[in-house]
Amino acid sequence: MNVIVERCCGLDVHKDLVVACVRSPGPAREREQVTRSFGATTADLLGLRDWLVEMGVTLVGMESTGVYWKPVYYILEDAVDCWVLNARHLRNVPGRKTDVAGAEWIAQLVEHGLVRPSFVPPKEIRELRNLTRYRRAQIEERSREAQRLDKILQDAGIKLSSVASEILGVSGRRMLEALVAGTRDPEILADLAKGA
Repeated sequence: MNVIVERCCGLDVHKDLVVACVRSPGPAREREQVTRSFGATTADLLGLRDWLVEMGVTLVGMESTGVYWKPVYYILEDAVDCWVLNARHLRNVPGRKTDVAGAEWIAQLVEHGLVRPSFVPPKEIRELRNLTRYRRAQIEERSREAQRLDKILQDAGIKLSSVASEILGVSGRRMLEALVAGTRDPEILADLAKGA
């Protein structure tokens, strides 16, 4: 088969271990293969990055295993071209069960151009995406807490949601503060719902 990528690397990424297989030109037109294992800590991944740069690797392919690929990708993306590969495209050949064999297989697929990368958004988009997802989660959590509070109030016979459209709105919070302070007079509480 034709070699499409002259110096490439296949990474078999796990929770605590990254196995790297670099394939590059060797003597007499043969391909040379070097395999090393690295930990998954930041210091170890920086060591992996330095090793790949030292080896002259231009393209790294890695399997998209859970979320374990992300720190590896984030550390390598500024140094070499990184491809995140769909796991279904890598499992077609039986008998590749060890980490080293997995890294070798990925390197060979990348080397011969037999895989395509999955889309990974640019860093700025990923950061914005994380921020908006976190914001949405916080809003949803706030809504769940408001529903829990309403349930507790309903259980206690306090019909706050019947007089305030939002129990955590300005009027609702005023009435809640008054209840916590000990106010039990319905007229005083109703006056708090009328607005500023």
